[in-house]
Amino acid sequence: MSTETKTGTNWVAVITMMFLCGMISFVTNLAAPMGNVWKYQPGIDGSTSLGMMGNMMNFLAYFFMGIPGGKMLGRIGYKKTALVGIAAGFVGIAIQFISGKVPGTATSMITPFCVYLLGAFIGGISVCLLNMVVNPMLNLLGGGGKRGNQLNMTGMTFNSLAGTLTPIFVGVLIGEVTKSTSLAQLNPVMYIAMAVFAAALVILSMIAIKDPEQAVTTEHIPVFAPLRFRHCLLGVVAIFAYMGVEIGIPATLNFWLADPAGPLATSGNADLAKNAAAIGGAVAGTYWFLMLVGRIIGAIIGGKVSSRVLMTVTTATAIVLIVVGTLVTNVMAAMPVFTGKGFMMVEVPLTGLLLALCGLCTSIMWPSTFNLATEKLGKYTAAASGLFMTMVVGGGLFPLLQSYLADTVGYMFSYIVPGVMLAYMFLYSVCFSKPEAGIEEKVK
Repeated sequence: MSTETKTGTNWVAVITMMFLCGMISFVTNLAAPMGNVWKYQPGIDGSTSLGMMGNMMNFLAYFFMGIPGGKMLGRIGYKKTALVGIAAGFVGIAIQFISGKVPGTATSMITPFCVYLLGAFIGGISVCLLNMVVNPMLNLLGGGGKRGNQLNMTGMTFNSLAGTLTPIFVGVLIGEVTKSTSLAQLNPVMYIAMAVFAAALVILSMIAIKDPEQAVTTEHIPVFAPLRFRHCLLGVVAIFAYMGVEIGIPATLNFWLADPAGPLATSGNADLAKNAAAIGGAVAGTYWFLMLVGRIIGAIIGGKVSSRVLMTVTTATAIVLIVVGTLVTNVMAAMPVFTGKGFMMVEVPLTGLLLALCGLCTSIMWPSTFNLATEKLGKYTAAASGLFMTMVVGGGLFPLLQSYLADTVGYMFSYIVPGVMLAYMFLYSVCFSKPEAGIEEKVK
């Protein structure tokens, strides 16, 4: 049977790209819930900072691969870059799986932990490369225009769905986090991930896909040239800050709710304590689900509301949610979560609900910041995109700082980190995001 419709759509390739959209989010969102297990292994002994190191290594890969990945794209094309990314994803997950088999001791699991961090870094390389190629390839497979945009939107839906399900799935596998929690409990996740990457590698290698047409230019644009424009320079910093907000809010929330000394384990409710990790994963998953909802809303109103207004309103709202959320930790609220036995209404701290609602706000911040930072950049836009990809490393650095504060001062105080980042982004959108006068002449 042909895999193409009358319009020539290669549905095997499209479906493969959709799964890769999901895997981008899966690999990214796997680090924090896995950190819940590593955090309580011998030698790591409850350190939230070390538990967040897998996430740090994942995002550190962007710093090293952002610009080289763009050059690779130019040399070997989109399909081969995608294949390299898929292969890296398989290797990264395989190494993380092997880390659970590496011998440790009764007092130290540091060696297996270092192997895990290597796998997380290689997984980050995979995600960085796939982020560069998946959307252009979906646009190409859809024939460009509205059809290509529709496939991209569908791909983002798969991305958000995977982001929602990953912490929930891992949380259900873990159940209650204790010092006896075994890394082997995560094996089903590893098997699924390796199978998807292996299948994608085989399928994509057998499909003929032409590279998207690119605008031809003989002019060499230096990598850092866009930073000469103030609104772009400060916008690149805003993306750096945004990644810390996007990742730090749900990851730290997951750690807090799953903590054996956290609000669920010490609530006096045996069911809540037994399913603390599952509930924590579900609440974090709600954040990612609300990001999906926010993206849909953003797509609907994006043509009527400017990026500047969207950024101003959402950053201000997120600041309010964080401030209020950190002050109401003793107030309980009911929200639907998946505990492993199905969806049910569970009493959780109101803090969890308010911080999960931040997902609605963060959902539009990346595209809005990109639009503001590249406004009127013309030929410098592509170089600015490479800098944006490099600054994704903020998703590793700021949550690590937040985890350090959670260890030393407390979980709620640690939310000062995303709070300060959001304040900067608010000021950027209000005061510093407009292109300088006469920029049109400077970009010619």
